[in-house]
Amino acid sequence: MDSAALAPYARQVLDDATLPDLPNHYRGKVRDNYDLPDGRRILITSDRISAFDRALAAIPFKGQVLTQTARFWFERTADICPNHVIAYPDPNVVVGQRLSILPVEIVVRGYLAGTTSTSILTRYKAGERAMYGHRLPDGLRPNQALDGPIITPTTKADHGGHDEPLTEAEILGRNLLTPEQWRTVSGAALALFARGQELAAARGLILADTKYEFGLDPQGRVVLADEIHTPDSSRYWFAQSYPARFEAGQAPESFDKDFVRNWVVARCDPYKDPIPEIPADIVLETAAVYIRAFETITGQRFDLPDPSVTPLERIRRNIAAYLGTG
Repeated sequence: MDSAALAPYARQVLDDATLPDLPNHYRGKVRDNYDLPDGRRILITSDRISAFDRALAAIPFKGQVLTQTARFWFERTADICPNHVIAYPDPNVVVGQRLSILPVEIVVRGYLAGTTSTSILTRYKAGERAMYGHRLPDGLRPNQALDGPIITPTTKADHGGHDEPLTEAEILGRNLLTPEQWRTVSGAALALFARGQELAAARGLILADTKYEFGLDPQGRVVLADEIHTPDSSRYWFAQSYPARFEAGQAPESFDKDFVRNWVVARCDPYKDPIPEIPADIVLETAAVYIRAFETITGQRFDLPDPSVTPLERIRRNIAAYLGTG
């Protein structure tokens, strides 16, 4: 979808999903969460985009894209692992089962890729070969396929903190997970990733890596939480151009959602300076990329809503049955 077609929606963003009629509000970087007394949780995915440990802007339809892409994948992986979803009353909203989130984030990687301090490519370039309980051979090139997917778990950092790498031995030795929980989440993660790679390949995409979050329900059952295989939680590449670009030493072609991040970095030190106002054309270009990602990943058309109704008005109407339940 061309960014020009999104011009009527430039100000139709869900920046703040505060709803006083809902109880127990917790505001995360992207989602506003409400815990109902009966054990359900309402998760409203906003359009906020964050980087450098701060909110940068709000991108039209970002929250809807993330929610609906995750829905696509939750519905196609429910046979592998139970998930937290109860209902979708609105395109930006999930009503889920409240879980006790496990303190380990499960990252599955099929390629030597990444840019963060915990990525295997960053550590490999620094000379490390043993990481996350795996040993990688010498001679690998950036973005090269691994012999098989590997799990690279990390701690779940507190707000504002940084994730730390873990090994299976550390997870069990520190009692972060029981042996049975580790077997369950690691087995589920690899199976989910295999399903993701299979369906992505059918859409002309490579699912290079992703992260999963699991929790326990009141019966102690491991349940998939948060989101799955979204453009924010996963690295997708275009399969057709990958071989030639890899041979040329070029980065794989991907959904480039970093217009906002790159614009900010070019104009200030985002860790120290005030963030300048981000132009509408950059915001709309990023929105178009998110919509393209949804349509490419799912094969479904993204239908634009009525621009005269704000996202928060629509959400309040669609979740009216839950308002005042505190």
